[in-house]
Amino acid sequence: MDHPEIWRAIDTLAAEHGLSPSGLARNAGLDPTAFNPSKRISPDGRPRWPSTESIAKVLRTTDTALDAFVALVTGQAPLSSTSRAAAGRQLPMMPLESAAADGLFDSSGLPLDAGWKETPQPGTADPHAYALEVTGNSLEPVFRSGTLLLVSPAAPVRRGDRVVLRTTNGDLLVMQVARRGANRIELKTLNPEHDDRSFALSDVAWVHRIIWASQ
Repeated sequence: MDHPEIWRAIDTLAAEHGLSPSGLARNAGLDPTAFNPSKRISPDGRPRWPSTESIAKVLRTTDTALDAFVALVTGQAPLSSTSRAAAGRQLPMMPLESAAADGLFDSSGLPLDAGWKETPQPGTADPHAYALEVTGNSLEPVFRSGTLLLVSPAAPVRRGDRVVLRTTNGDLLVMQVARRGANRIELKTLNPEHDDRSFALSDVAWVHRIIWASQ
C-alpha cells in the first residue's frame, strides 16, 4: 500500500456514502480539514499519511469492514449496495480532447454530473469509473482514434501502467508510468513523435489508471 492508494481509498469510501472527504472526516469526529487534498503533502514535499486512529474512526462511522477498506486500497470497490447498483449503470463518457475542460472533475478527479454523455458499463467494480474516447492519432500506435478507454480512479497505479494524468495547470495527459517515487512521477510517451514527461507530485492533481481499452 502506498500513499496515493490510501488516500484514493478514503476518497472513494467518502463518495460511496455520498460525502466529500471533509464530510467524511466530520462524520468520523475528526477535524473537517483532516482529509483535504492540501493536507496530504507537507510543505516540504513529504507525504502525510492518515493515522490508524483516523482510519479506524472512518471505518466505524461508515460501518465498513477492514477487509473491504483493504479491497478499496488495492483497487476493488467494496460490495456495498451503491457498488452493486453501479455495476449496472451507464458509464460517464467523453471525447479525450474535451476532457481537459474545467468543471468536469472534482478536486479528487471524480467525474461530476454535468457535461458527460453515457456509454454502457463494460464491467468494473469502481462506481466512479469513466470512459474517454480517443480522437485523432496522438496516442498511436498504442491507442487508435475511436478507442474507448475505461479509467478507474480507485485502481492502484504502479510502474508500467497506462494512465490519465491531470496537472495542477489543467493539462490532461495519457501516458505510461515509467517510475513513481515519493516526490516525482516519470511518464513514457505512447507516441514516439512526442516526448517523455516528468512531474513533481506537487504539480499533479490526480492520476487514474486505464484498466481496459476497446481495441
